[in-house]
Amino acid sequence: MKKRNIKNRNTPENQTTRRILLTACGTALMLALTVLLPQTTCADKVTPSDVPDIIQVPPGNRLFREGHAIGTQNYICLSTGWASPAYGPQATLFNDDNDQIITHFLSPNPDESDTPRPAWQDSRDTSTVWGNPIPDATYTPDATAIPWLLLEVVGAAEGPTGGDGMTGITYIQRVNTTGGLKPTGSCTEGDKALVPYSADYFFYKADSDN
Repeated sequence: MKKRNIKNRNTPENQTTRRILLTACGTALMLALTVLLPQTTCADKVTPSDVPDIIQVPPGNRLFREGHAIGTQNYICLSTGWASPAYGPQATLFNDDNDQIITHFLSPNPDESDTPRPAWQDSRDTSTVWGNPIPDATYTPDATAIPWLLLEVVGAAEGPTGGDGMTGITYIQRVNTTGGLKPTGSCTEGDKALVPYSADYFFYKADSDN
């Protein structure tokens, strides 16, 4: 009777295949964990913008998040001419990977009896903060662009499912601006102008907020 030729399961070929599979599984696990990590895990890597003292964030706050905005500053013509400042922004903020992270727009702030304020809404969980420019905390390094600003957060709301990606923010800096200036010349009451602009926004939290 002929003996059946049974291959050894521990041959070099099988060991190599096993190592490849283990490596592939490990890589897939690492990628999955990276995707699942919240965006705020990279907050410690954010570098504060170099800004003049007039728009510096007060001590006791740390940089938490940043985004590059592309959109428009929106103006409306009143009986006295183009409204100043802008009637409201409409912009999208992106991270360094060009992923959309925040939407920026004018919105009623529930913490101030629905007073219209600039709002920033997290693109993932729709948590929102509202900011108000601090008087005289402006800097205009470029006469062809809207000024740099320091805004204080005056309202915040979690998303409908409890998302809190934006809550806890205390101050917002608008820096590195281009465009967005109010139109010049005459206009008819009720006219609107959407003026393209870009800017970098830096979001801060209190040091005690973990």
